[in-house]
Amino acid sequence: MTYEEVVDKVRTLYENADAREIFEHIAFQINLEGEVSGAFYLEVAERKICVEPYDYRDRDGLITASAQTICEIADRKMSFMDAYKSGKIRYEGNMDKFYTMMRIRLPRRKKHKA
Repeated sequence: MTYEEVVDKVRTLYENADAREIFEHIAFQINLEGEVSGAFYLEVAERKICVEPYDYRDRDGLITASAQTICEIADRKMSFMDAYKSGKIRYEGNMDKFYTMMRIRLPRRKKHKA
């Protein structure tokens, strides 16, 4: 998987997510490490979510993980919190903002017909 594919996967996950309960601005830079590297950001502003492939210097926190872990989160095989607790991601920054991000409601997964 390429850097661009990882960013697109995360963007797709969050494009229909519900951030209506988040009234504050939050911004996180996500640094990918390993075979696929690069940085992108996830921002909630005015209760809308934006994911873009740029550094975010005035961020609330920095998340560092492998592309595989970020893709597992995007595929909803684990949450950011589960990844953090298991040591699959490292987080530096404002923990209150990190917990606020956990309040984003992701869209329901579509069930595939067998």
